[in-house]
Amino acid sequence: MQTIFSTDGIRPEDRFRQWRDLCEDRLVPMAQNCLGDAPFHATIEGREIGCLVFTRFSLSNLRAATTRPMLRHENNKSDYLFLSIVLSGTVKAEQNEYCGKDIAGDFSIRDTNTPWTIEHGGYSEVLAVQIPRVRLEAMLGSARRFAGLTVGGNLPTTTLTRSFLGNLLRAGDRLTPDSAERMISAGIDLIIASLAERMAMEAPKALQGTLTLQRAKAYAAANLGDPDLNPSRVAAAVGVSLRRLQELFRDDGRNLAAWIWQLRLEKAAQRLSDPAYLHLQVGEVAYRCGFVDQAHFSRRFRNRYAVSPRQYRHTALARATAAML
Repeated sequence: MQTIFSTDGIRPEDRFRQWRDLCEDRLVPMAQNCLGDAPFHATIEGREIGCLVFTRFSLSNLRAATTRPMLRHENNKSDYLFLSIVLSGTVKAEQNEYCGKDIAGDFSIRDTNTPWTIEHGGYSEVLAVQIPRVRLEAMLGSARRFAGLTVGGNLPTTTLTRSFLGNLLRAGDRLTPDSAERMISAGIDLIIASLAERMAMEAPKALQGTLTLQRAKAYAAANLGDPDLNPSRVAAAVGVSLRRLQELFRDDGRNLAAWIWQLRLEKAAQRLSDPAYLHLQVGEVAYRCGFVDQAHFSRRFRNRYAVSPRQYRHTALARATAAML
């Protein structure tokens, strides 16, 4: 990772101010203050891999918090969530109704749309990963359901997630853009699995509904190419009535039928931007994503992405080619 900031060589009286300015620019606007009278020491290292932004913070004796006015600041990254993995030390954190102490190996999600507080009482190292909000909420629902919840480092899925992200970070500069995107998708799937496992432990009364919802989403995602996939088929596949499944999706803030079409469009957009599918005509991509009428596909695609499928493919592939030069 590239060193972005270090207090080494900076006058003690200027360290915290420079840290605060850079830290808030890389994360979100925050109110920060030092704990204790010892000179402030910190480093920031970073790297971007595809849509993920990795930042490693090494620091001690710091308290940081966001407030509702700060969340409305123009620099707030409201379209992103932050995965926070404690690499060493202890971090106290509070967001939504969750309040806990994260130790080495644990991780949690910070939601940029609701206030939070974190405190580094001693020296700690934290890896923050900036993730597009939609990549997590598309499968888990609103971030209010899981932001601030500590996911224990001893859980099997957490161990796999932490290991995978660490390896991705080390190998990221050797991956092609296409390979990086595939690895990113796998990493996000592991994060989702870890959060889903932890959420099930937190709310046992809602476990059946949560599991039904996750199974329904997984079934739909795995069968997008079936043109007959519809809400009734999904409900039958997971063993509940259509009305019950629609209620679960409504409680999750979604319309089941609209969500299926959205998933199909996102899958089509992903394939149109992937050189591995360049041999397929646009119509074939649409068919493999569950669309039987190309005009219907083009209309929905333009409504979603503001350009035609062909224009989208041309722009995405041109951007990928330029990135490789």
